[in-house]
Amino acid sequence: MGKYVCCTGLLKNTWDQVCIAFWQRYPNPYSNHVLTEDIIFREVTPSNCLISRRLLTKTSRAPRWMERYLPKHMTNSAYIIEDSVVDPQKRTMTTLTWNISHARLMSVEERCLYQINQENGSWTEIKREAWISSSLYGLSRAIQEFGLARFKNSVTKTMKGFEYVLSRMQGETPSRTLAETATERARETAMAAKEKAKDLASHAQKKQYV
Repeated sequence: MGKYVCCTGLLKNTWDQVCIAFWQRYPNPYSNHVLTEDIIFREVTPSNCLISRRLLTKTSRAPRWMERYLPKHMTNSAYIIEDSVVDPQKRTMTTLTWNISHARLMSVEERCLYQINQENGSWTEIKREAWISSSLYGLSRAIQEFGLARFKNSVTKTMKGFEYVLSRMQGETPSRTLAETATERARETAMAAKEKAKDLASHAQKKQYV
């Protein structure tokens, strides 16, 4: 069946500002996992809509139990296709993203609609939908749960990244965001050190039995 999730976010910036920030959101302190972004296709339709397709390369560290199902060169990176349609008349931007690597193991398709908030015309509402599935027999449920947790975590980082870029565009210094980023990096470093310590302890135990 797969997993489906839907959530709504709010940015206290105009739709025009958010659209501009969308194209300038990389790099930011919350998107260190995004390595490259390349425009594959772009055109303006007769109705004045901007259609784009981009290829994004991201780091995507798989959990240890999943690594054995992936080729070595694919355990640390992922390729994402991002389609977008900007409609200046309807004042909407729609994006659709999906992974083209690891797709059999786990497929994540995300659709976002950026539109003017009905209660406040100076704010932008983001409706986000995602479909997560896996065709790996026997592990599909566990993989889908993992994908769902990772997706929810990435939504938080995406919103913080947007806020950072919007603040920078307006000439503000997002000091609180930078402080949060420093804390996050310290936490990630601590987790990496913990994993390394576990590996060393495991190797030490094995040697004792030899």
